Amino acid sequence: MIKEIEAYLDSIPMWADKKNSLADIRRYLEAMGNPDDAMRIIHVAGTNGKGSVCSYLTSMLHEAGFTVGTFISPHLETVRERFLLDGEMVPEELFAGAFGQARSLSDDMTAQGLNPPTYFEFLFYMFMEVCRQRKPDFVILETGLGGRLDVTNVIRRSVLTVLTSISMDHMQYLGNTLAEIAGEKAGIMKAGVPVVYDAGCPESVPVIRRRAEALNCPMFPVSREDYTLLGRKNGEPQIAIRTVDGGQAVVTVPAQAEYQLMNVTVAVRAVGVLRRRAIAWLSPEDVARGIRRSYWPARMEQVLPGVYLDGAHNEGGIRALAAAIQRMQRETKKPVSLMFGVMSDKDYPRMIRELCRDIRVQRVTVVQMETGRSAEREELARRFQEELDCPVAAFDTVEEAWRDFLGHRGEGLAFCAGSLYLAGAVMSLLKEEQDRDRF
Repeated sequence: MIKEIEAYLDSIPMWADKKNSLADIRRYLEAMGNPDDAMRIIHVAGTNGKGSVCSYLTSMLHEAGFTVGTFISPHLETVRERFLLDGEMVPEELFAGAFGQARSLSDDMTAQGLNPPTYFEFLFYMFMEVCRQRKPDFVILETGLGGRLDVTNVIRRSVLTVLTSISMDHMQYLGNTLAEIAGEKAGIMKAGVPVVYDAGCPESVPVIRRRAEALNCPMFPVSREDYTLLGRKNGEPQIAIRTVDGGQAVVTVPAQAEYQLMNVTVAVRAVGVLRRRAIAWLSPEDVARGIRRSYWPARMEQVLPGVYLDGAHNEGGIRALAAAIQRMQRETKKPVSLMFGVMSDKDYPRMIRELCRDIRVQRVTVVQMETGRSAEREELARRFQEELDCPVAAFDTVEEAWRDFLGHRGEGLAFCAGSLYLAGAVMSLLKEEQDRDRF
């Protein structure tokens, strides 16, 4: 059943490529009985870190005894990953039932003259149906693209807005400057609703502040000064975070990458605002356990000894990944192997330059993924050869590239990055290998 549902969903772009307006999407929700109006929604937008922040929020609220529905994108292996209840994929029966309801809704609304739902719209209606049935205490909505015109921005109210780091990505849709992109992301803010935001981008901060002031939104900026690195244990950092009431929260972050420290700080500040406004009470123990037990796949995830999988797929994400690799190489003195695949619409020349800077690389494996959007392997190989003086191998399947990557890493550190599509394909290969070993 799940495979048939996914096949139907994958076919949607072929016949529903015209996005409905937010007013039309509202009509869809009205036909569902406006389920979102009864939800306590935390709305999250940003360029990088959205998924990680959603994961931390989900885990902390769950530790405090709340039930949480979370809508994320994209998925790595199965579309069911986008629909979470208390951090776990929804049961197959509930997923199938929500699909049936969304398909019936689509038929009814198109019969009234509306456009059929796009892929993301259809998934959003499915998630609304999941939450309508299960009635979680909190709903965490991650935007798909941008914010102002995003499908999720059809909601009429929320209890909190969270804006993660902002950098250059999807410029063809969101604008060619950081200020323009920030304006699109800040478009999810609602009148009077507090906003917690990453203040690390100087160009975005004035845009966010102006929007917040116009809507009378209480502002809670988060900066690098709001956390202190206390040390590391087994590579995992322990940090002290300045809380919204001026106190301190000490948490251990289950991640190697420095960029997660800011994401954790944003998430901890967010639950602090919920507590301050008497929306949700979380103890320091709930916060610490929630962060420690959170899991967000393919974000600097160690999938094999010394082998890391990271979904970095834009310049900002690659810059953060490169900083983590540089630190790990300084500490271990080990050479680095890279595996890289990327979509052709990304600024991959700049991504490659960023990734190669100040890193001692012993070998690069590039792959042209099995999708029409993938950058060509010869072009990727040429770009790396311009930056590095080391062997560069090119492949046209992820399986071949992965085998080469693992076979040549030796005793060094190995990092696979460039695309969430690539990360998902690698995770599928790893699971297939585990299944073979099991039998």
